[in-house]
Amino acid sequence: MRNSSLAVAARLVRDGVARAFVTAGNTGAAMVTAKLTLGTIEGVERPALAAPVPGVDHQTLLLDVGANVDCKPHHLAEFAIMGHFYCEAVLGVKMPRIGLLSVGEEAGKGDRLTQEAYRLISEVGLNFVGNVEGRDVYAGTVDVVVCDGFVGNVVLKVSEGLGEMVFRMLRREAKRSPLSAAGFLLAKGAFAGFRRQVDYAEYGGAPLLGVKGACLVGHGRSSPKAVRNALRVAHAYATRGVIQHIADKIAELRARLSDGEMSSAR
Repeated sequence: MRNSSLAVAARLVRDGVARAFVTAGNTGAAMVTAKLTLGTIEGVERPALAAPVPGVDHQTLLLDVGANVDCKPHHLAEFAIMGHFYCEAVLGVKMPRIGLLSVGEEAGKGDRLTQEAYRLISEVGLNFVGNVEGRDVYAGTVDVVVCDGFVGNVVLKVSEGLGEMVFRMLRREAKRSPLSAAGFLLAKGAFAGFRRQVDYAEYGGAPLLGVKGACLVGHGRSSPKAVRNALRVAHAYATRGVIQHIADKIAELRARLSDGEMSSAR
């Protein structure tokens, strides 16, 4: 609807009244509104949702996590570029390591989409380390993991469910005996820290990368804490030049590739 809060917020960003907008509403509606109202960065065909996933030593940026379930190889190359600059500017990682999610580490592994995307990302000029497997999402071996939105959404939902399941199992085991309960109480601080690391509220939401404005899409059941953190992240996204850096690198990618290469990638 034209006068919905989502549409009004997007227009405020488009008109320069606001620097960013944050929503915990429907993801599809947020994407459509952002694309139609703000437009996409020149050269970006598919905006992508990026989500930080907790790991052992640091979080890993995963994209796409649901905006595009059917991708072509050059879309994944665009995701790699967008993930690189967001991770560098907002998450503070210098020269972030980019990995392409596949079923094996070797360059020839994966389906045709992954194999062709591997070649394209290798030519972009990023810190591309090659293919990574599912375990690398949490191991901290890379800073950005690129995949299509179908796979990314499954990984994200599994991550959320696994973290909650582990915490519930620990609480259940603590009730089995007085000794276990005492141990749980002694380690309560550690368990609380663990829960914070796997709690979506700590990250606020997922940036929609590739549109001409900072847009952050939060969880449908976002708490006040999640909204607060989303606002903090949106401010960093809007003020650190991410969008211009993405635009410049996408233009460079398109200039490097010949018309024939782009046509075959499509």
